[in-house]
Amino acid sequence: MEAKFPFRKVLVYLDGSEGSMSAAMYAILLAKSSSSQLHALYCVNTKALGDLVKARIFVSQEKNEYLADLNKDAHRHIRHIEKLAASKDLTVSSVIVEGSPNAEVSRYIKENKIDLLVLGSVNMIRSRREELTSETDRMLRTSTCPVLVCRDDDAVWQMFEEL
Repeated sequence: MEAKFPFRKVLVYLDGSEGSMSAAMYAILLAKSSSSQLHALYCVNTKALGDLVKARIFVSQEKNEYLADLNKDAHRHIRHIEKLAASKDLTVSSVIVEGSPNAEVSRYIKENKIDLLVLGSVNMIRSRREELTSETDRMLRTSTCPVLVCRDDDAVWQMFEEL
């Protein structure tokens, strides 16, 4: 008897952290083992960048240079997940967007009827301010679909290598 999985479309959110790369590998494993469609979204956080300009931490010229660097990073990380997926004979629908990560992930989930969101480990919240500003934490709390938080990086890397 063939196993049925409750999800057909898996979205992994990438932010460039090691945790999000582990989440990407775990999402590849899930999609491969369940014959699900894999989606990857990298959001360049222009909301935070705008806040830095408002706070006069950046001037407009610095903002533009930093934004260009962030976009280069986004493309590098997306290419990396595409190569990882290809190494496991899997394709990934990848997209880079700009804006508020939580809002963009929510929009993508609704527009693409995503069944499962995979996130890298959520950092420990040390202050009320961090709790209010953590985009990954916000995604975890407000997602309209189930969320899987990938925590054990070493185990994920080993499973990925063994597949």
